[in-house]
Amino acid sequence: MPKPKPRFDSKREHRITMEIVVDAYNEEERAMGWYCYLEEQLRFPFEARIRQAMAASPLRPSETVSVTGLAHDDLCRVGIFVWVRWNQRDLVVPLAQLVPLKSDESTRVAVTDWHYWHDQGYAF
Repeated sequence: MPKPKPRFDSKREHRITMEIVVDAYNEEERAMGWYCYLEEQLRFPFEARIRQAMAASPLRPSETVSVTGLAHDDLCRVGIFVWVRWNQRDLVVPLAQLVPLKSDESTRVAVTDWHYWHDQGYAF
């Protein structure tokens, strides 16, 4: 069953439009806007819980991982991916799959912004 879209959030929409993807006129510019925003806002490492299973990842709901960094910007041109430490392995997984547990406020807000964008079905 598909997950329902989150409620429209005008404050978050404004921040995304005016701060993250402002002056982004194509897919690559939107991807780079998100990448730069997240690079500035995320504080690594942080602990996260898996919020949903995804085909691009072996992680399962309720597991926890240590998020150690953003993936290379070339990979993040199709979505936002991060490095995690899981079962003594380093993996690259979608940020949309993770919920910060132990992190600072800027990390929580930035991840929530990405979840909102992703869950609304927006694309680069």
